[in-house]
This record gives sequence, structure tokens and C-alpha cells, in this order.
Amino acid sequence: MIKLAFMINRVAGMTFEEFVEHHRNHHAPLFTSIPEARRYVRKYTVSHPVPAAGYPSPAYDGLTEIWFDNWADHDAFFASENYRELVNPDEGTFIDMESVAVMVTEEKVVV
Repeated sequence: MIKLAFMINRVAGMTFEEFVEHHRNHHAPLFTSIPEARRYVRKYTVSHPVPAAGYPSPAYDGLTEIWFDNWADHDAFFASENYRELVNPDEGTFIDMESVAVMVTEEKVVV
């Protein structure tokens, strides 16, 4: 299983609340609406920081995780016309693309 974790921040001029609203209620449904999401993606999550006493302030406004069975599915998804023409253009409307951090992982269950 290939897992991608995208740590993201909002574009300048957008409030945190507007960012969360767009990410959860516009972008995520757009992402899941394309047939390639059902065909190639094993898990897709969007997360946003919540107040947590005793922890440092969050470094990012959000986290998106996308899981694929293999690199071929990853490549097919991101190369698809629907992703390139529908989903990808929306990303720049609410994500500060210059500050995105990405981690590619493979999960090892410990407990």
C-alpha cells in the first residue's frame, strides 16, 4: 500500500474556516466524484487541526491522505483526464501550493 500525506496551508486572504469549508464540502466531494477515485484510490481523508491543550500550534491548516494499492494505480489516477481537468485546478484555489509538504509512506502496523 502506497500512502501519500499532503500537509497543506490555505491561500492568502482565506480564513481557516473558509479553507476547511472548501476542503471538506467542495474539494473532497469533487475528488470523490470522479470515477478514477473509486477505481484507483483505496482511502482518501481530509483532516484539520483542532484545539489541543499542551500541544504546539499546528504547522499546517490541513492534511490530506491518499492511499493506493501500488504505483501503477497512483500513476493512473494522477494522469487521468478527470483529475487533471477537474480536481487539480481546484487545488490552487484554496491551497498555498508553495507551502505543501508531502510524505510518501508504507504503513507498518505496530499495535
